[in-house]
Amino acid sequence: MLSWTITFIILALIAGVLGFGGIAAGAASIAKICFFLFLILFVVSLIRGRRV
Repeated sequence: MLSWTITFIILALIAGVLGFGGIAAGAASIAKICFFLFLILFVVSLIRGRRV
């Protein structure tokens, strides 16, 4: 999940440098969603791992 976030951030940076503002904004928002989803799943896995 974190690798997808990094991929979309790099895509957003490249698109921003080349002047594709709409694509850069879309990729950045997808990266933000993936990152927060990663954080939520990480915290859930930490909590479930301690209950063993």
